[in-house]
Amino acid sequence: MRENAAPPVDPRPPATTAQQGHGEHGDVPAGRRHPLSLRLAGAAVHAYTALGSVLALLVVLAALEGEAITALWLGLAALWIDGTDGMLARRARVKETIPWFDGALLDNIVDYLTYVFAPMVLLWTTGALPHGPAGWALAALPLLASSYQFCRVDAKTDDHTFLGFPSYWNVVAFYAVVLDLSQVVTGVVLVVCSVLVFVPVRYLYPSRTEALWQVSMGLTVVWLVTYAVLLLQYPDPHPVVVVLSFAYVVYYLAFSGWLTARAAHRRRKAARAA
Repeated sequence: MRENAAPPVDPRPPATTAQQGHGEHGDVPAGRRHPLSLRLAGAAVHAYTALGSVLALLVVLAALEGEAITALWLGLAALWIDGTDGMLARRARVKETIPWFDGALLDNIVDYLTYVFAPMVLLWTTGALPHGPAGWALAALPLLASSYQFCRVDAKTDDHTFLGFPSYWNVVAFYAVVLDLSQVVTGVVLVVCSVLVFVPVRYLYPSRTEALWQVSMGLTVVWLVTYAVLLLQYPDPHPVVVVLSFAYVVYYLAFSGWLTARAAHRRRKAARAA
């Protein structure tokens, strides 16, 4: 064969980037390029998130047994898991260590159970909703509205806010029980918040929104403490604790309004510059 002769053609298709690998790792699957300890940590974080589904079941069982306060304590545990698993997931670099597992999908499944489905069961069993078709309709509204929201690809914005009411039905159920809200008040809140799911208002994402992050996280912790105190004081909540709890709700809504206005200003500025 002459030195400049063309090499024989390989009939096999060229390897994809994933098949070729990068550098010294060669054919090692992406997830196995990391230490076993880090991969196990990532798996533990996913298991921690999945634990929320078990808590949702326990909330439902407690509600069906008439143990509303127990259900709310379990809801507080679910809130804690949801508020901390994202931080742990980023620290364990789960997207790198377990790239074949969709942690975001798991989180959405668990959140729907703990933030939407279980709270509706609790509201129904505590008598916060009217019996009959009216109660069925009121319970169905959050279930349907949140089904839509959890499937929106833009439900969480690039600047780490929620677009539309972020399905905090567990919070609604909490106040309905500890403050013994009437069926009318509870029903109005459910209808209004269900509509707000479809309104493009930006809502604070306490653990991710960068603006005033330390303030928001500090106030969120205070609110969680008031949650626990109100449960301990049930059925006679102290007015000061109630005011402190609602002060956070006011802050949350006001800050969300500011985030919405800021985003609208940025859009107008970008449109003028285009």
